[in-house]
Amino acid sequence: MNKVFASAAEAIADLPDGATVALGGFSVGHRFALGLITALRDKGAKNLCLVCNSMGAPGELRGQVLAENKQVRKLIAAFSVRPGMPTATEEQIVSGEIEVELVPQGILVERCRAGGAGIPAFYAAASVGTDLAKGRETREFDGRTYVLETAIKVDYAFIRAHRADRAGNVQFRGGSQNLSPAFAKSARITVVEVDEIVEVGELPPESVTLPGIFVARVFKSERPFDAKQVPQSKRRPADTAKVYNGKSALTRAGIAKRAAGLLREGTYVNLGTGIPTMISNNLDGRDIVLHAENGVLGYGKMVSGDAVDPDYYNASGQYIELKPGASFFDSVTSFEMARGGRIDTVVLGAYEVDQSGSVANWSTKNEKLGGIGGAMDLISGASELIIVMEH
Repeated sequence: MNKVFASAAEAIADLPDGATVALGGFSVGHRFALGLITALRDKGAKNLCLVCNSMGAPGELRGQVLAENKQVRKLIAAFSVRPGMPTATEEQIVSGEIEVELVPQGILVERCRAGGAGIPAFYAAASVGTDLAKGRETREFDGRTYVLETAIKVDYAFIRAHRADRAGNVQFRGGSQNLSPAFAKSARITVVEVDEIVEVGELPPESVTLPGIFVARVFKSERPFDAKQVPQSKRRPADTAKVYNGKSALTRAGIAKRAAGLLREGTYVNLGTGIPTMISNNLDGRDIVLHAENGVLGYGKMVSGDAVDPDYYNASGQYIELKPGASFFDSVTSFEMARGGRIDTVVLGAYEVDQSGSVANWSTKNEKLGGIGGAMDLISGASELIIVMEH
């Protein structure tokens, strides 16, 4: 059995107009199938439905370039737009050219996993009480309300991985699994772009993260993954404080340090994007295990320079060190930990919080839609929620 193709263009030559395509990859640029996305742009297939975590910034080789090329009719994603980042996707959402279905990140991968497993629907609590639950079927189990979530099946999945053999067995590296296994399982045709292709038998069986039965085609990438080319978020320096009524507030770094002091010993803690990620730099010597929804448990400080491993990163896409006992897994497993109540504390940023503790963290009044991310899934299972934010 030989599933090797010579190029990205050859591997998607039969992709038609109107296809539903899942784009694996995470955060600001980690392990996206750049060759496949480029080939799809150049092919010019129209009226596509994209399933992905987010579309990326203008000009990035992600779903965004397909929107810029007017190839997208529908988007199923956890992020439709991000604050302060005008994009072709946002413009076309506002104009009605792109239809959008926003889905919590953990529910997105679970719906794809269900699609691949022959499960037509399931119930989950993540969106209960939010706009996403309006008009949806609900049921009560053990005194708690759940919303019906339907499976997602796609025509093609574009996946980037470390290695594959000629039979399509795939090895991911580090934390680069994220949404990709679920997307691959939901697809009729999964195409995997890899750094290296080996002969059958060269991959140790225990290193195969995605068995070849889920993979239709593989090819060797002409775009080596380079951590230096991954864009990093640009924000005000962490040590610069805002001023309110003539008084300096805590800096963002100061807020993170104070929040670190609230965490209890012997607990599992998830750190959301933004200020929460800086908490990881304030936990030396603490008995606290950090969880990131992209698929890592047991990480430590953020790192830079020679300490960077391109496949070790947190949910914000920032590079991290690993602590002894760390483990990697996919997003389905990650959100099982969250919704299953295994995470003791979740620390999130937010746009607004009211006096009763209700949180608004994925949209503002100026946005057509917004970015749900994994927050709903994380909150639904956590025993303790801490919000860190500037006024």
